[in-house]
Amino acid sequence: MAEQRIGEVMKFFSQPSVAAVKITDGEVRVGDTIKFTGHTTDLTMPLDSMEVNNQKVPQAVAGDYIGIKVPDRVRPGDEVWKVTPS
Repeated sequence: MAEQRIGEVMKFFSQPSVAAVKITDGEVRVGDTIKFTGHTTDLTMPLDSMEVNNQKVPQAVAGDYIGIKVPDRVRPGDEVWKVTPS
């Protein structure tokens, strides 16, 4: 599996469990597999939906700030990767 760094977690909201992510490189689309990594974080999940300014969007590009529902805690500073089959 190839991984491309696409962004960084800026903030985590526990209720509901949402990560605020800044996209810094490339793009990400609904349906992609993403991975969060950090000092104590290792979470891989399918990207089922994302929002920009409380509006669902099908894709995000560098410079966008997106909200993603996550099944577990992530932390500010964690890196976000797009996972693609080799």
